[in-house]
Amino acid sequence: MNALTRYRKFENVRTILVVDDVALRKGVAQLLRDCGYRVVEAANTNEASTILQESSRQLDVVLSRIDIPGQMNGFGFAQWARSIRPELKIMLAGTTARTLQNVAELCEVGPLGGRYEQALMLERIKRVLART
Repeated sequence: MNALTRYRKFENVRTILVVDDVALRKGVAQLLRDCGYRVVEAANTNEASTILQESSRQLDVVLSRIDIPGQMNGFGFAQWARSIRPELKIMLAGTTARTLQNVAELCEVGPLGGRYEQALMLERIKRVLART
């Protein structure tokens, strides 16, 4: 059974904000949609900040890389997002060991490692959402 099949059915639909450049974001967003999630997309932290400030949008998880473009990097964005929406789950992906250690302090369930490993990403989203 592959990751897509394993995570296709959910009891209720959750919404994930994917913040990344178009080349990576589109593939990740489509995978999440195929797995039954609602997805909102942002190209950088500036767009993501605008989305988070819209009070009418229900968001459950933010998925981003640490080295995302915008006025803030992934760490700064995660801290800012938590300050305005404390209930929001935040997942950051990075590539170096030191960066991953720092992410573990900000994230609910630790770092993803590398670039969006599909099965790991889906499992972590499921675990984070199960806590709510």
